[in-house]
Amino acid sequence: MTSIGRPQQVSTTELVERRLRGASVDWRGYLIQGLFLASLLLALAVLAILLGDIILRSIPVFSERPLEFLTGQLSARPQRAGISQGIIGSVLLMGFVVVLALPLGIGAAVYLEEYAHDTRLTRFISTNIRNLAGVPAIVFGLLGLAVFVTLLKVGTTLIAGGLTLSVLVLPIVVITTSEALRAVPTSIREAALAVGATRWETVRSHVLPYAAPGILTGSILSLARAFGETAPLLLVGAVAGTFSTSGGLLSQLLGSYTALPTVVYNFARESKAEFRALTAATVVVLLVVILLVNATAIILRNRYDRRW
Repeated sequence: MTSIGRPQQVSTTELVERRLRGASVDWRGYLIQGLFLASLLLALAVLAILLGDIILRSIPVFSERPLEFLTGQLSARPQRAGISQGIIGSVLLMGFVVVLALPLGIGAAVYLEEYAHDTRLTRFISTNIRNLAGVPAIVFGLLGLAVFVTLLKVGTTLIAGGLTLSVLVLPIVVITTSEALRAVPTSIREAALAVGATRWETVRSHVLPYAAPGILTGSILSLARAFGETAPLLLVGAVAGTFSTSGGLLSQLLGSYTALPTVVYNFARESKAEFRALTAATVVVLLVVILLVNATAIILRNRYDRRW
């Protein structure tokens, strides 16, 4: 018996029976499904329009001088401007992320998930890591400006930019690695420990191989995130540098620098109309690199899944 004023609750069995008899049509479900489909189509349409506009604007550059654009130096003359310095600068910045952020993030996640006890301190650290992952990128730029440039006297060099990007993606690496480790069944750990394996042997030979696809995917996607960041680099001096490629590696690390996102920013600020096409072409190159990085993550993840 139902109480007055309350809608009658329909059990799951009755709903299944109605659906099998075809007695009712779930108009509300179809409406919600249609709204979701319309949202998806609208998002794809907006994305297609933006990509189409950028590609159309970049056609003059790629049709007239594609090699000169990719291998040329930065210049105030649009007929001679290229993005090779931005590509080299972005690659070196990603080197910092690979050397610093990935090992530290993966190691911290392994410790928190496999070794640390469930205490208030551990929960506090995990909560703050998740909060840092949601902090806007420009805040990390301010951190890099205050700590690396001003406090540690590194200056507006490529080292400051690499350290800033490493700190930016470090929480993301920790979170993705932690999720991959949590997905490993507990029975695998218990079986390894039951036959006499130590904690490290269990983690090295059983847990990490099982979690490798997720860890690898999260790490590569973190690199893609760092590759496309602009705001932190602007605050630590990338926009003012042209990145000399004639000296050695040490002079490049300690000198002024630039990257592909800041090249886009610089080209967009120019008043000459010819730089509009250069801006669009640089955006296309940046998108292609990020898509290649994401595709690499998918291919490696599937390969490790099959191997496991």
